[in-house]
Amino acid sequence: MTETMHILRPSTPRRVMGLAIQLILGALLLWLAVMHPPANVLWQLFLIAIGVAALALGQRGWRGSAVAIALRDDGLFQEDGTPIAPLDNIASVDRALFSFKPSNGFLIRLREPAGRAWVPGMWWRVGRRVGIGGVTGGADTKIVADALSFMVAARDGPPR
Repeated sequence: MTETMHILRPSTPRRVMGLAIQLILGALLLWLAVMHPPANVLWQLFLIAIGVAALALGQRGWRGSAVAIALRDDGLFQEDGTPIAPLDNIASVDRALFSFKPSNGFLIRLREPAGRAWVPGMWWRVGRRVGIGGVTGGADTKIVADALSFMVAARDGPPR
């Protein structure tokens, strides 16, 4: 039985702000395409496509950020059990200021690629990199990153 050590929940104000920004962007692009159409119909179609994509991304981010991230003794998983980064595949955890990571988040480097996945506002995985954060609170994310770093260090044993 795996033990849940910490649950990383999204911040409600950040979720609402992210949704509002996406909805406003989508609505403005659609309004621009309809009320002030460009001379070229291809640009109008482009504005409509980007506006619809922004609305869809906002809705997907809202649904995706409703599921928390659980730090368990065997790695990082979504609250529903979807694996994000199993502990035995984690090579390192990076919270450096200038690393390519989500806002208020951290970066995990995996030993082996785990496939692409993305939950807007919560986490993404491309190749050997996993980004955790976005609409999560900075203090909670720091706790999870530090705990995960300690778990990786304990698993690997003392340096030789």
